[in-house]
Amino acid sequence: MNGPVRARFADGRWHFQHGPIDLVIGAEGRAAAVEAAIEDCWAAFGDVLPTLVAELRTLRAPCTAHTRAAGPVASRMVGACRPYARDLGLFLTPMAAVAGAVADHLIRCFHRPGVARAYVNDGGDIALHLTEGQSFDIGVVADIDAPRLDGALRIEAGDPVRGVATSGWRGRSFSFGIADAVTVLAADAAAADAAATLIANHVNVEAPGIERAPADSLRDDTDLGARLVTVRVPPLAPALVHEALRRGEAFARSCLERGWIHAALLTLQGRSRMLDSTTMAALA
Repeated sequence: MNGPVRARFADGRWHFQHGPIDLVIGAEGRAAAVEAAIEDCWAAFGDVLPTLVAELRTLRAPCTAHTRAAGPVASRMVGACRPYARDLGLFLTPMAAVAGAVADHLIRCFHRPGVARAYVNDGGDIALHLTEGQSFDIGVVADIDAPRLDGALRIEAGDPVRGVATSGWRGRSFSFGIADAVTVLAADAAAADAAATLIANHVNVEAPGIERAPADSLRDDTDLGARLVTVRVPPLAPALVHEALRRGEAFARSCLERGWIHAALLTLQGRSRMLDSTTMAALA
């Protein structure tokens, strides 16, 4: 296994990479405080992948009400996924929250005097640090093959949101559903990551032309086994798009009512559904 590497972009952001973990990090505030936070974050980053690898058997197994993990990132993953297994009986593994949990673990390095705001972006799953008077504006792009701004989020320091995550069948992880993108706001990035995965799974219908394949036929290290994942979604009739979004919205609303998320934006083939319009504004 190659060791972690880092580089600084011309605009001051940092890129940390180690194996499959690929982060973009930004921070603002007093120069000395930001520099110290970055160095602490780099030191913490080196342990993340080895400690996760040590618990992979647990993290790739279906999460249950009794699943436990030892490491700090693995524990965050389990904690974010356990409610869905315990309360709803759904299948998911703790890997559903891995990117968000890594971001949450590292954003703690920026919780110090002098750092006004910061983010750790792990492939689109983002942990935030905001102090009084600060905010972040985040754009949502549902289709990376035909990029346009599908939604806009403004997160203020006084909001309960410190995590943003997006999932869909076009993303880097597999999906059981057909959503182009589901973006979730939650208390932290691990919670947003798990919820986005499951809501995206529920944006779903059966229709001619939708192609699915066993996950383990596409990637030999998948935690999903032979379960069917989406590999192609053709243009769908408006009624089918409506039905898929309705199913996803119903599940997202149940998550919202349980307090597991604060907002969600679901997009499919140019149409969207939004929950909590005071926090998220759909532009589609």
